[in-house]
Amino acid sequence: MEIIPMEREFDSERERDRMSSQTGDDEGTGEEGRELGPFPNHPNVKVIPSQTLSNKTLYFQEKWFKDHTWLHYSPSVKGVLCYYCAKYFAAQKSKLASKADSAFVKTGFNNWKKALEKFSAHKDSQCHKLAVMTRLQEPKTVNVQLSRELERQQQQARRNLMKIAGGVQYLARQGLAFQGDEKESGNFSQLLKYKAKGDAELTNWLKRQFDFTSPKMQNELLQLMANTIIKKIVSDITSMPVVQFALIIDGTQDVSGVEQESICVCFVDADLQPKEEFLGLYEVLSTTGENIAKVACDVMTRLDLPLSQLRGQTYDGAANMAGRWQGVQAILRAQQPLAVYCHCGPHCVNLITQAACLSSPLVRDSMALVHELGGFFNQSGKFKLVFQEIAKSEHGFTSLKPLCPTRWTVRTPAIHSVLRQYESVLTALEEMASSSSSETSAKANGLHGAFLKGNTVLGLVMAEDLMGDLECLNTSLQHRKQTVSGMLKAVDHVKTSMQEKRTEEHFDVLFSKATAMATKLDLQPIQMPHIRKPTKRYTGQASAHIHPDAQSFYRAQFYNTLDTVNTQFIERFDQAGFHKLQQLENVLLQGTIDEVVDQYPELNPQLLQVQLAMFAANYTYETSSDVVSIMHDMVPEVRSLFSQVEALLRLLLIVPASSAEAERSFSALRRLKTWLRSSMTQSRLNHVAICHVHQRKLDELDLEDICQSFISANDRRKKAFGSFSR
Repeated sequence: MEIIPMEREFDSERERDRMSSQTGDDEGTGEEGRELGPFPNHPNVKVIPSQTLSNKTLYFQEKWFKDHTWLHYSPSVKGVLCYYCAKYFAAQKSKLASKADSAFVKTGFNNWKKALEKFSAHKDSQCHKLAVMTRLQEPKTVNVQLSRELERQQQQARRNLMKIAGGVQYLARQGLAFQGDEKESGNFSQLLKYKAKGDAELTNWLKRQFDFTSPKMQNELLQLMANTIIKKIVSDITSMPVVQFALIIDGTQDVSGVEQESICVCFVDADLQPKEEFLGLYEVLSTTGENIAKVACDVMTRLDLPLSQLRGQTYDGAANMAGRWQGVQAILRAQQPLAVYCHCGPHCVNLITQAACLSSPLVRDSMALVHELGGFFNQSGKFKLVFQEIAKSEHGFTSLKPLCPTRWTVRTPAIHSVLRQYESVLTALEEMASSSSSETSAKANGLHGAFLKGNTVLGLVMAEDLMGDLECLNTSLQHRKQTVSGMLKAVDHVKTSMQEKRTEEHFDVLFSKATAMATKLDLQPIQMPHIRKPTKRYTGQASAHIHPDAQSFYRAQFYNTLDTVNTQFIERFDQAGFHKLQQLENVLLQGTIDEVVDQYPELNPQLLQVQLAMFAANYTYETSSDVVSIMHDMVPEVRSLFSQVEALLRLLLIVPASSAEAERSFSALRRLKTWLRSSMTQSRLNHVAICHVHQRKLDELDLEDICQSFISANDRRKKAFGSFSR
């Protein structure tokens, strides 16, 4: 018969026997048996007497308890016994008793010099194997049996709790609703039913009288998951050598009309990469700068992020956020002057695009026609079917979309779709206009007349050319790792590209393209609008300037639009906060200490001067990005030489170039709080939003830790679930 190793038997029995020891039930009857407890005694090895030899002193080793779990220290004999042999041979008479080693049964073993040899010999002896087998076969007391049943029930409860927590995690990650019209019809209930198929244990446990799947329990699990994610983000920030962070705040209304402020944080990780993290949605009763600033300070206080370490803030250009006196940025800078404010780069590009398009009446009117056409396409099912049939038969079909009312830099695809399918648009509008005498036909007829003009084609060609570069810039600035210095360099590239378009040759190419298209489609030729001759009181004796042809007239409009773009770039990106960052970058690249360095407590001017000189002597660099690459590739010992250079570099990277991270959370908000889920509480919304936005972090959570925190909330749960052993 195979003998089960003592280590396995002891590990499985120790916790069960611990409760039986509280009843005073001793299983031995002899003197040694009475002093043996429910499991072997493994005290601190310092209390076990040493063995003194002529030339050295030997001590009992702690690892012997781990390697031989049957060892039991007896204070009365000042040595170790075999727990099983002492119990068995002290309580029973056996033929093998005379062969048992008395040192491990009665007198105690303390010859540490031969410990390993004797331990191995005793473990393989027939006496020891008999004692272990007897121990395994003896009946357990009632208390032990009850404790086993309780442990079995707790293990089952913990397994089922893990499945429930897994369901909560899945639905939160995917942004799905938990409840339905009735509890049994909700996603959460149906998910658990699906999991319970073929799982009798979960099926029976879900029928318990006390419900651990109620909305209250869901909220508690969601809160534990969300709080764990936020704690991880805060830990990443505070674990950096120097705590520095920036705020990103933007607001929107949810489907219930409640004003939601999305607060995000930006920091630079150990690899010198900027990271933007969503912290939550916060309901505000008032959208004044003072109130939003209070909410931001409250969030920083709750998360233990000191305001003294705030080094940047990025918002849109709304007055309550960017106001010079009462805006959030002004209020926070009054408390922390080092919190550099940056007007969101993509918002600036959007405003530049809007100003440029409105500066040209031709471009403005052509884009308005595209918007009306897109709306007509969405509203009229008949026109949609007619257009699809015509477009598919000619060159392939692309939907006609109205222009986004707020984001000017995403309008290029709609314009391109109309230009590419211009002939199909004309044919479909003409067919709709002649189909009946309804209001829809009248609208189609009006649009058809407008699109028959060559001026409309020229306006769309100019708009597409103007907005292409700006749209690329807008997309680039929305990246999570975009920095202010990188943003300014990208802006310079686009400014140069736009200025190169301000030539007769470039406009002539656009005009020729529009003229060729108008000729091919038999449209009305491109014409100048009628211009009234100004009175002499405005012009004096000089004659008013009159453009000789349409090409000259619209070239002037095109130049005016490009000049508007250039002027707007200068105004929008000439911000006070950028000047301070430019000064810091000059210190990094030129090695000359500026007075701005004295404003930052994390920078030591003298030490920074020394490190910059040493850095310049060993490395070649031209931009802050070059410095990031150099620092990233350094071994830790070398990198520690340039701690001040790294602190300066982090200041340049910490300020976000855009508030796109907050706007991404608005997309999550629209998925989570819909018309069918409009009664969701603010607390639940915030916790679900955190879990949904941080999907990767949610996947990395240890569900056992989450469940253990859930169990530790009260004594009733501790009794029902016990504890997860580690």
